[in-house]
Formats: sequence, structure tokens, C-alpha cells
Amino acid sequence: MPGSGDVLELIREHGALTRGEVLELTGLSRMTVAGRIDALLDAGLIVETGADRVTGGRPSRRLEFNPSHAAVITASVDTTHTTVSLTDLAGRVLTEQRIDVAVADGPDHTLDAIAAAARELRDDTPRIDRIAAVGISVPGPIDPETERPSQPPIMPGWDAYPISDHLGDALGVPVLVANDADAAALGEQRRAHPDSRSLCFIKVSSGIGTGIVLNGQVYSGTDGGAGDIGHVKIAGYDHLVCQCGAHGCLAAAASGRAVARALTDLGKPASSASDVGRYLAGGDPDAARLTQAAGRVIGEVVATVVSLLNPADVVLGGMLASAPLLAGVRESLYPRSLPRATRHLTVSVSTLGPRAATVGLAALVVDREYSAAAVNAALTRAA
Repeated sequence: MPGSGDVLELIREHGALTRGEVLELTGLSRMTVAGRIDALLDAGLIVETGADRVTGGRPSRRLEFNPSHAAVITASVDTTHTTVSLTDLAGRVLTEQRIDVAVADGPDHTLDAIAAAARELRDDTPRIDRIAAVGISVPGPIDPETERPSQPPIMPGWDAYPISDHLGDALGVPVLVANDADAAALGEQRRAHPDSRSLCFIKVSSGIGTGIVLNGQVYSGTDGGAGDIGHVKIAGYDHLVCQCGAHGCLAAAASGRAVARALTDLGKPASSASDVGRYLAGGDPDAARLTQAAGRVIGEVVATVVSLLNPADVVLGGMLASAPLLAGVRESLYPRSLPRATRHLTVSVSTLGPRAATVGLAALVVDREYSAAAVNAALTRAA
């Protein structure tokens, strides 16, 4: 028989429900539904808000998931820096801190810095009684079974590292580990494209990766490698060496690192995607031209992604996300795809920007920590 956790899952799925709607959806008796709802109210997992006035009858209060039941610590790790945030359960940022640590420094240094920043945010934020979990995203494939990095091309020393154990021991709460593009893709889908049944998030920063969300769930592939388009080989670029050690990868030809190299050759020093992003934000014409050219190369690969998955939305994110990148991707994507594959396709730049992964990580934590099974187990233990 469905428990209180199953009722919570319905409320989370629908956004808000009346008691009558819960009765209708579950098929349970009125007394059973009342007991399930009372248990959720007593635990602070839901709140009753507002009222829908029914013609000729009393207003019905609506039951909503309580986003203030706990907070979530998120850490969005990029190649040269990390953003550590404290959010509510809806993914709204309460406070955040950027720390300058590079993944090349290795997992111990990076994770220790994240733990220190997380403790500082937690201790300095009033009215935080409970941390549900930590969600961390990294720029490399994550094995869905072990939640450990799986041969990450641009993260030396991180392969199979027990990230969750390290942070869990340091902070004393459960830890969820995700790929950065996967987390950002879910953030975009849940917050900016809630009606999209299929969304591809293309992150263009120091590397290039894709997050795929199908029917509201991240698709990570057999062992976490889905969407790793940055290491697809591109004809005509065999002379370029990628960070993974191979020649001719898309990332070697069109990533932020590649554009930074081209800008430096023009006498405009740039060593990272962040530097390119600053040039773009300042309206530099060379940065815009080179980014648009990179977008054309990326669009060649994205055309295959679109033809294979037929998504409703392609969202461009990362440090190079901009009008020039969007124009370049469109220039090559549409001519290389059948009209049938793109007639309902929207290609756009991320509206969440660097917070896309933060929102997605909070959603992943809530999906796991507040699942029907997890809530039923927790309420049983508390009884």
C-alpha cells in the first residue's frame, strides 16, 4: 500500500494538490490519506498554503512540498575554480562562495577546499537546521554505479577517486556525485524548460560535454559516458593534440581552450575559457569571431546528436555560451540535419548561466533523498 513517501512524491510531481486530489490519485480511503498527510505535515515535509475556492463550497487548501525542510550544499567544480552554494530544496541559492582551486591540483586539495567553504557557508547562514546532502558536479564522466570518476580526460589523479567518501567524512552528510553537464542539463530542464521531454545541454568551457535529459531524468549511458562529444574526432584537425592525449578531438578544435590559444596568437593573452568569456563579455570582436567559428565546428557534431535523439531543446552553456556561439552552432547544425529532425527544435543559450549545475544538483539530491522509498523508510524509523 502506498505510504506517506508515495503521497509526497505525488505532491512533488504535481507541484501542489488538495486532499481531494490526493484521494483521487491514490485511490486510498479518506482515513488513510488523512494519516499519510498528517505524517508529512508533522515531519515538516509539506505545508498547507493558499486556497482554491470551489463554487458553492468551502475553499480547499493546497498541499505543497516544503522547500525549507532542509538545505542542500552544492559544489560545481570547473577546471580552474569551484562554486560552493547553499540552496533550499527548490534549488534557490541562499548563499554561495567561489574558490579558486583547479582540478589539476588533484582531488584531495580540491575536496578539502570545498569542505572548508561548505562549513563556512553552513555556519554563517542563520536558520539552517538541517543539511539534506551534498551534491557535487565534476567535469568528467561519473560511473552511475559507483559515483566515482570514470577515466576523466581532463582530471588527472581523479580516476575512481571516492569523492563521496571524502566529502561525507568531512561534512557528515550523504553525498551525491554527478557529471557537470548532466547536472546543468537537469537544472535547465527543471527550471527553464519544465515542459521539455527531451533536452540536450551543450557545455562549452575548457572542454566540451553534453548532458541529456529524457522525460525529466538524466540519461548517463551504460557507465556514465553518454554525451562525451568533446572527444569525437573531427576531420581536418589531426594536427591538434587534445588534453586526453588523442589527436583531432572536438575539444582540441573548438573548446574554450582552443579559442584562448587562437586569441593568444593574435596578441590577446588568454589561457582559459574564463579568459575567453571575459573577452566576449567585453565585446571583443576577435573573441566573437573565433567563438562563432568554434560554434560552427561544434554544430557539426551536434547535428548528429540532434539526428539521433530528436530533442525538443538544445541549450548552450559554459563560459563560451553567447550569441556568437549560438550563431555558429545554428549555421552548421541546420544544414547538416534533415528538416524532419529540427522542425520542432529550439536552440538557445542557457538562461541560468553558471547556476544551472547548482539547480540541477539540488534537484538530484531531492530526487534521491526525498524519494518515496527514502521518505517511507525515514518515517518508519522515526515512528
